Amino acid sequence: MTRKIALITGGSRGLGKSAALKLAAKGTDIILTWQSRQQDALAVVSEIEALGGRAVALQLDVGDSSSFAAFQVAVQAALRSVWNRERFDYLLNNAGIGINVPFAETSEEQFDTLMNIHLKGPFFLTQSLLPLLNDGGRILNVSTGLARFTLPGYGAYAAMKGAMEVLTRYQAKELGSRGIAVNILAPGAVETDFRGGHVRDTPEMNKLIASQTALGRVGLPDDIGDAVALLLSDEAGWINAQRVEASGGMFL
Repeated sequence: MTRKIALITGGSRGLGKSAALKLAAKGTDIILTWQSRQQDALAVVSEIEALGGRAVALQLDVGDSSSFAAFQVAVQAALRSVWNRERFDYLLNNAGIGINVPFAETSEEQFDTLMNIHLKGPFFLTQSLLPLLNDGGRILNVSTGLARFTLPGYGAYAAMKGAMEVLTRYQAKELGSRGIAVNILAPGAVETDFRGGHVRDTPEMNKLIASQTALGRVGLPDDIGDAVALLLSDEAGWINAQRVEASGGMFL
């Protein structure tokens, strides 16, 4: 049986790394991207190879859409050289950053940075990679719990993610003729180095979030990695155009 191949943006650390390892453990090969942490990305590749899979790490700045044509060529070359294939099966638009600043103080530069990475980037990267995505494949975008509930300082960030939730439905509608299902996963607060490890390393914040979560704790990267693997499994093939929140039940 031919192994599936998943392309994961921002796969060198955090949620992307967890998703890559969880998928690899279930028999999926990985193309992961890194922006500045090449050694971290290569370490993930080694972990995947230790699991018996194959993986490649490619550099990509999701916030620079002018680089996407060259990235498409790099993906084509990797598919041919490593797998002797022309197409991959799953696209996980995971790469992102967090900027926490009150609405009244958000600069145009901060807004544009968030837009380029969280909305424009996934929009045009997905468009660029469509010719390499197998018919019957999957696209999984990433949103945030902050698109449902509100915490001060995340207005611009959450707005971009809200736009991605709308785009997900349009992608599902327009790509359905190719058998491609498109969903969006919305993590709640997770203990990663996102925003400098704010949730993970601030005991007061961690305790507050845990107290407002039905399952009584803050999320871990593997909680999200498991959710990604679930949504990209064969058994989830009939789930389409859906926002799935993985937050343990935050702010119910």
